[in-house]
Amino acid sequence: MDVLKLGPLIIPLSAVLTVLAILAATTTADWLQRRRGIDAGAVLWRMILAGFFAARLVFVLKHHDIYMKAPWSALDIRDGGFELVAGLIVACVVGAELTRRRAELRRPLLASVLAGAAVWIGGLLAAQALAPPQPPMPDVVVRRLDGSELALRSLAGRPLVINLWATWCPPCRREMPAMQAAQEANPDIGFVFVNQGESSVIVRRFLATQQLRLQNVVIDPSGQLAARTGAAGYPTTLFYDANGKLQLRHVGELSEATLREKLATLRP
Repeated sequence: MDVLKLGPLIIPLSAVLTVLAILAATTTADWLQRRRGIDAGAVLWRMILAGFFAARLVFVLKHHDIYMKAPWSALDIRDGGFELVAGLIVACVVGAELTRRRAELRRPLLASVLAGAAVWIGGLLAAQALAPPQPPMPDVVVRRLDGSELALRSLAGRPLVINLWATWCPPCRREMPAMQAAQEANPDIGFVFVNQGESSVIVRRFLATQQLRLQNVVIDPSGQLAARTGAAGYPTTLFYDANGKLQLRHVGELSEATLREKLATLRP
């Protein structure tokens, strides 16, 4: 399980765990404040904000060549681009500095942080335990835009990115330029764009209107690939290794920077 589906909303599991961890930490701080009269909440929130800012900043600096082309996109955190380790280190440094001369805050602050960490780690372990084993690429036949058939498994033998999308899906449309740039920059990785439930006429018109030069665009009129892979929504991007084993799944829009990060995991 990598997402939580609430009606039409599809929320990444990482976002859900982050919110629950923050709630656990702040609730613990409030409880300790009422019980012992020591309020560590202000320090805790400073740690949280500093950690988030640092995690995003380090990610942006890591991919500065991309964000320099569109600086304002660095503020769009919907792509999930954060450097977790950097954020944790900065949060700990801030907490240590703010409590350096206030020893009475250390224990309640530590207890609050540990409560949040327990929720995060516990949720992550539970999700991993409930997740199915890495499945192989499904034996699905799709159609090229010229009407010929293509078996997806025939593309195995090198890392492969399979993007499930539709022309009516706004996030799908927004991420297409990033997908095109990645396809052109990574000739050692295969990309297949599997349209779900639409005709080749609609897809051709969309590509022409958007002036996209994507290679390996195919159609899956019955949506069998989405059903076989358990796609919760569109876009869903599947990352397979050279042996055809699923390594990563991402539900939702990918930015050029987050896509680069995920592609790096496919290389030895």
